[in-house]
Amino acid sequence: MRLLVTGGAGFIGSAVVRLAVARGHEVINLDALTYAACLDNVASVADSAAYTFVRADIRDRAALDRVFAEQAPDAVMHLAAESHVDRSIDGPGTFIETNITGTYNMLEAARKYWLEQGKPERFRFHHISTDEVFGSLPADPSVKFTEETPYDPRSPYSASKASSDHLVRAWHETYGLPTVLTNCSNNYGPYHFPEKLIPVIILNALAGQPLPIYGDGSNIRDWLYVEDHAAALLLVVEKGELGRSYNIGGENERSNLELVQTLCAILDRKRPKATGSYADQITFVTDRPGHDARYAIDPGRIRAELGWRPSVTVEEGLEKTVDWYLANEPWWRALQDRQGVGERLGVGT
Repeated sequence: MRLLVTGGAGFIGSAVVRLAVARGHEVINLDALTYAACLDNVASVADSAAYTFVRADIRDRAALDRVFAEQAPDAVMHLAAESHVDRSIDGPGTFIETNITGTYNMLEAARKYWLEQGKPERFRFHHISTDEVFGSLPADPSVKFTEETPYDPRSPYSASKASSDHLVRAWHETYGLPTVLTNCSNNYGPYHFPEKLIPVIILNALAGQPLPIYGDGSNIRDWLYVEDHAAALLLVVEKGELGRSYNIGGENERSNLELVQTLCAILDRKRPKATGSYADQITFVTDRPGHDARYAIDPGRIRAELGWRPSVTVEEGLEKTVDWYLANEPWWRALQDRQGVGERLGVGT
């Protein structure tokens, strides 16, 4: 399959690109190379005959039309998005332009191409989204997000992703565009940009800096190892039912405090301090506005219909992640000088 992957130099997108090439697909990586992108993420496949990189912005409709015409993809995997909630609080406009207008441009460029090609049956438009569109769950562990959970976004980021999901469904219903949609839980793993919780904790710990935890650390997330997610996404684009959505979760719920304590224990074993534990650096900070209490996904549909389930527990995945950061200091050092990295964002006014 010839795949057009948007945002393929980002965290999840690069995992998709690497896995797709490894599985024999041809991949066109379309990325604008904004602050969170890094071509080192796909260096392992950069010389492959099956890989093509195109620098383009999904906000530029004319550029998208050219890419579709020149590259002739069999399917689109649309991952390009602004994704950091804290940044969306400080600057929502970029999220509206990229996540909503950019997705509209992608849908229209894909529809134009699909029509010009005679509506090929094999064509797919796979939109990759987040569980944050569903809002916040109560503490009851029996309650989880399903594909039927009503949307209830609570941040500019999740509202922009909810809007893009609605556009994708509308383009399927109104125009017949062959779409599939996925909503995932929190990803983690190698190449995670160093402004998100897990890399922040690892890198601050190594630097002897405070380990910031919002509020009292009781917020719960369902953690999904990024390589498991990439495998699920390729399965959906190949075999998912058109017009259908699939929730992809790691089935690994942990509070933020539990997660940080686990990371500290791993680091204590792998890179022990001269005295004390990395947990001594834990610092509770002012919570961000509108911080959702709990996310948890029921992945029953993708398990029953497509046979997917996560292969990595959160303990295994965190071990792998810490090992990767310890072994790849040049990668993360180069990113720490980028705009906003290391700063407290999203405090609100």
